[in-house]
Amino acid sequence: MDLTQKYSNQRLGYLFAVLAAIMFGSVSVVAKPLVSSVDPILLASMVYIISAVTLSPFAQKKKKNITRKDLLLIFSIAICGAVIAPSLYFTGLTHASASDAALIVNGEVFFSVLLAVMFFKERLRFVGWIAILLVLSGMVIITTNLDFADFSLQYIHYKDMLLILSMLFWALDNNLSRYLAQKMDIANIVQIKSAIGGVMLFAIALLVFRVDINIEVDQIIPILMLGSIGFAASLYFFLQGLKRIGTVRTITIFSMSSVFGLIASTLLLAEQIGWHQIAAAGIMILGVYLVSRKETVISPA
Repeated sequence: MDLTQKYSNQRLGYLFAVLAAIMFGSVSVVAKPLVSSVDPILLASMVYIISAVTLSPFAQKKKKNITRKDLLLIFSIAICGAVIAPSLYFTGLTHASASDAALIVNGEVFFSVLLAVMFFKERLRFVGWIAILLVLSGMVIITTNLDFADFSLQYIHYKDMLLILSMLFWALDNNLSRYLAQKMDIANIVQIKSAIGGVMLFAIALLVFRVDINIEVDQIIPILMLGSIGFAASLYFFLQGLKRIGTVRTITIFSMSSVFGLIASTLLLAEQIGWHQIAAAGIMILGVYLVSRKETVISPA
């Protein structure tokens, strides 16, 4: 590859990473008006089914040999990342503001690294622990608004905690997917995960919660946008960024999805952005930047 092709490839990588951040930053803004009238479980099921269909053209048709252990891992990934996590996220969004939800998304990086350290034998250097504390501090700021004078556990709404828990399960999904990706194409993993999760959630919504499918015409386009752009396209562009500019730069740029979410919630939903949210955004983005640096994490030998 000559220098011209190399720089062109890198420019595309930066463009893809920015597009991924913008698209994923729009999720909370597009979903917030929907969860007030569409059941969160039903919404999550439709989003993941649409995501699976959207990713179909990009998934490799040639399948490698899959063992029973691999199938169990795929099912575990689907349960964590496409059933539990989106259910918690969309349910939590019924209470939280779109701007707060956009910031809490950075918690996925926090939990991803923490789980890698606790269960997957990776180690953090000192700067890594500082990064983790910064992201954790940002989540504390968002859930408490720094109002500690009258603070108690009852002060934190349980649906705010559901958003944070959803990041934990998506982080578990990330760590499990990383190991499975050594044997399978990532697009295939995401497509299969989305299909399994979407179908399971749809069945749960209809058979367990007896949800009525009552979708208004003006809700169809936002739902399609969530599935095809907010989840499928953002992930596709994220993966393309990883290939061209590497993990460090891609994750750092992708963390800006919080900022795009804040801006979009202000412009489109007329939400008031407080100084504590701005401070939390800055602190969490700094933490994400530090945790994405190569010298932060020591991988197992």
